Amino acid sequence: MYEDFVVETDILFFKTGSHGLVSFHGRNYNIKKRMTADKIASLLSGKQFYHVGSNCYVNVDKVTTVEQGIVYFGEKAPSAKHLRIPRWKQESLKRLITESKQPV
Repeated sequence: MYEDFVVETDILFFKTGSHGLVSFHGRNYNIKKRMTADKIASLLSGKQFYHVGSNCYVNVDKVTTVEQGIVYFGEKAPSAKHLRIPRWKQESLKRLITESKQPV
């Protein structure tokens, strides 16, 4: 069921590992999948995913709030997915979110 996901629209964030293993995190699931270096590079070439940690990338379009070093995806409920990021990455992520929400 979750094998056929679209990275750009379904994934909140992902983490890269060794040997091309990528861990995708959606609203209610986590999926590990092997990808070639070219596919990973293609995924990172756009502006949709922002590098927030040594091997972690968030989907800018899915972020709802960033505050006190925490990225929220959806409501700020205890059951909602969230991710801790370094505070020095926080302001640049907020700027990207604002830019992505502005009409072109």
